[in-house]
Amino acid sequence: MHKIWPILCLSFTVAILTISASPAMAVEEPAFKSITRDGDIEIRDYPALLAAEAQVEGKRETAINEGFRLIADYIFGNNRQKAKVAMTAPVTQSASGGQKIAMTAPVTQSGNGETWTVRFIMPSRYTMATLPEPNNPKVKLVAIAPQRFAVIRFSGLAGETDIATKTQALTAWIKAKQLTVQGEATLARYDPPWTLWFLRRNELMIPIAAQ
Repeated sequence: MHKIWPILCLSFTVAILTISASPAMAVEEPAFKSITRDGDIEIRDYPALLAAEAQVEGKRETAINEGFRLIADYIFGNNRQKAKVAMTAPVTQSASGGQKIAMTAPVTQSGNGETWTVRFIMPSRYTMATLPEPNNPKVKLVAIAPQRFAVIRFSGLAGETDIATKTQALTAWIKAKQLTVQGEATLARYDPPWTLWFLRRNELMIPIAAQ
């Protein structure tokens, strides 16, 4: 079942190691409207978005690495236009030659335990018509409808225990507010693997019905 990014699990440990970081480069993240905040929990409205995604099977960590590798291959130039995608989430890859596409944060993974959807949200200046066409049939370009999310922020490595704890906390908050869940939870990670664990930014997101 598809969700907007938000998630499950980003250890970026494979393809992202080919990316060079530059603190001077800006990071584009998907725009959203904050509806309300309650400590670490926030309700957000996201507009329609475009994403490159891959569906992979296996354990979460294995799946995210494979999904990341497939989509990174696409944004690094394995597409019909041979367009290079500059990662800005928050690491940036400036490739020589070709078109450069700044990738937004976060990369997301969601799934049902064995099959996972890994997504890169595309920059806002692109349309479906102007995005490079993937060469690999495993990589799809998808349009994501506007959606409201309940989001809980947390730091750390986002291991299984963290994910379960935050999911329970956010689900309990949603129930207490008498909100209606409209999909599964997604985990978004915003930082590369070399970021110190206590500085890492993670978000657990659950789609909910607008009131």
